[in-house]
Amino acid sequence: MNSIFHRRSIRQFTPEVPDNGQIEQILKAAMAAPTACDDRQYQFYVVLDPEIRQALAQTSPYARCAAAAPAVIVPCFEDGAGYAPEYIPVNMGIVCENLMLEADDLGLGTVFLGIYPEQDRMAAVRKVLQLPEGLTPFALIPVGHPAAVPADKDKFDPDRIHWIGRQK
Repeated sequence: MNSIFHRRSIRQFTPEVPDNGQIEQILKAAMAAPTACDDRQYQFYVVLDPEIRQALAQTSPYARCAAAAPAVIVPCFEDGAGYAPEYIPVNMGIVCENLMLEADDLGLGTVFLGIYPEQDRMAAVRKVLQLPEGLTPFALIPVGHPAAVPADKDKFDPDRIHWIGRQK
């Protein structure tokens, strides 16, 4: 539970590159995510090349921090794959959350940079990574050692809870 409450969006990183073991652990956590019908439509691109990270940073007005991150993970999905392709966006959201929580648990920082469903962003990332036909980028997730960690936030709001059939 600590990572659920501790994880923050990190946009500034030290130059230290996460090691391969950390990246693999993050991806194991992503692949452990529950998905509708156990569909596993995901593929992951791990971008360490600085020129490619710079190009990815230009694919969205909100992605500039990807250029300075030591690694960028690009979760992608197989178009129309699985038994429940209509749940791909939900599945991918859960996959990304698992990825980011595990990164936090390992002392790394991440930020979710949305690509899907913006057609121009998806096309730009597809071009930069030269993705094969039928594979769609979902997000950019810069990963690295945080340059600074923002203070924890308490986002709990009891006014957003509606009890039905039970006393408060």
